[in-house]
Amino acid sequence: MSAWLAANLAPIMFAAMVLFLLSGVPVAFALAACGIVFGLIGIELGLLSASLVQAMPDRVWGVMSNDTLLAIPFFTFMGLVLERSGMAEDLLDTVGRLFGTLRGGLAVAVVLVGALLAATTGVVAASVISMGLISLPIMLRAGYDARLASGVICASGTLAQIIPPSLVLIVLADQLGRPVGDMYRGALLPGLVLTGLYLLYVLIVAWLRPHKAPALPEADDHTAAERRGVWALFAVAVLGGIAASQLPALQAHTADARALFAVTAGGSVAWLIAVADRVLRLNLLPDLARRVAFVLMPPLALIFLVLGTIYLGLATPTEGGAMGATGALLMAAARRRLNRDLLQQALDRTVRLTTFVLFILIGSRVFSLTFYGIDGHLWVEHLLLGLPGGETGFLIVVMTLVFVLAFFLDFFELAFIVVPLLAPVADKLGIDLVWFGVLLAVNMQTSFMHPPFGFALFYLRSVAPKTLPTRDIYWGAVPFVGIQIVMVALVLAVPQLVTANLGSAQRTTGDSVTTDADYRRISSAPRLPAGHPDAALEAAIEKAEAMVEPIADEDVDE
Repeated sequence: MSAWLAANLAPIMFAAMVLFLLSGVPVAFALAACGIVFGLIGIELGLLSASLVQAMPDRVWGVMSNDTLLAIPFFTFMGLVLERSGMAEDLLDTVGRLFGTLRGGLAVAVVLVGALLAATTGVVAASVISMGLISLPIMLRAGYDARLASGVICASGTLAQIIPPSLVLIVLADQLGRPVGDMYRGALLPGLVLTGLYLLYVLIVAWLRPHKAPALPEADDHTAAERRGVWALFAVAVLGGIAASQLPALQAHTADARALFAVTAGGSVAWLIAVADRVLRLNLLPDLARRVAFVLMPPLALIFLVLGTIYLGLATPTEGGAMGATGALLMAAARRRLNRDLLQQALDRTVRLTTFVLFILIGSRVFSLTFYGIDGHLWVEHLLLGLPGGETGFLIVVMTLVFVLAFFLDFFELAFIVVPLLAPVADKLGIDLVWFGVLLAVNMQTSFMHPPFGFALFYLRSVAPKTLPTRDIYWGAVPFVGIQIVMVALVLAVPQLVTANLGSAQRTTGDSVTTDADYRRISSAPRLPAGHPDAALEAAIEKAEAMVEPIADEDVDE
């Protein structure tokens, strides 16, 4: 019995972990308990050394001292401050007035605002709840189909998980051992393509079934004239952006970095024109055009402050998050909505979410320490490398597995439990881990939309009118889950969507993710198990240090 248990301890440990999770035990404690219990069993069976337990504090210290994870509280705080400062209301009102008279225009406005909120807040709950409170009643009163309205709001809110600065991408970068900046560069274009697919679906529905997405009636000729003024201002902004993108200093940077700079420069031109029109009382611009300039420009400036500085190599993602949090406070103060209650609520939610993430990460480290020690990673590699079809078969099975697990686990749990087991296999197959991480992020985005456990559905249900049936919210999400699956297929078929801007990207220093071997070099923890993926790296480092030390001693003697 002992021999059989020793030979099959890895699959038994994995099955026990799944049972723990399905039982409803909090994820962090389930993972840690599973790691400790099976660690003791492994010591009893002679598979592990008792000194391995001494490595657990080192693992916990490795999590707490990881500078990359500092970006999580910064971006979370930024998003919560912006959400509570009323930015979503202003954006929805302005963009809704701009597109409302088009067929399906309100839904188009929700998707565009969702993309802007994703690039500034990065928090799904904030986006879904804000748009659910503001736009859902308006869309229902305008005669929109309840399922279409619900699906558009939920799907637009989940864009915060793929469009930088996404918390998912930070966590995936940590788990995959890749720079966060590279993950952001790789995810930007797929995020924009997914936004375009949402817009395309809305326009197709509005064209084929006009009764599901009717246009708002034009108020009067003055409204039409205001809209023409907006498009004229937009044309000037586009010309300004194109001119800015041709600056020689930008040509060495990636296409997405130049695009971000061009958008910000064009928005700045529009904002300066609106400011001059107001200050000099020229009255050349209609009210709607001035409103568009004043409402849309601050978010664009914040996007450039965060993403632009990262893409141009001026700041690491952690530093970009700190600047974004500062910019959010300034925007809230400019709206005269920065007060003690707002700060207290934002700080409280930030601490809760950050603590939640770190506890899951610590639990997963304890679990993986034992799992690697009993060669569980070799068992997983043997299963996945033995799949028919090689790299293609591996990707198909992994994407199907993640999609199914997303019905029961959220993206944090998937990132901390599943990704560390998949990453070594993907690396051995020669798969680019940045591309693999973005592919996983697009797939895990569906975890927010899966009926009946999707968090975005719960967020919308909490603020939707009681007259809106829950089944309509669930059915409304189904087409957008299908669009997300199409996006996964697109990233699989066209890897250049992710990798196009990585080759020439300027790498930012000081933001690479530290590995377990790096943590161990600055401590006196026990050696890693022989089967651990970092064991060979650790041995090579020690060998190099042993070769360098005698040479250094000779130099000192001389």
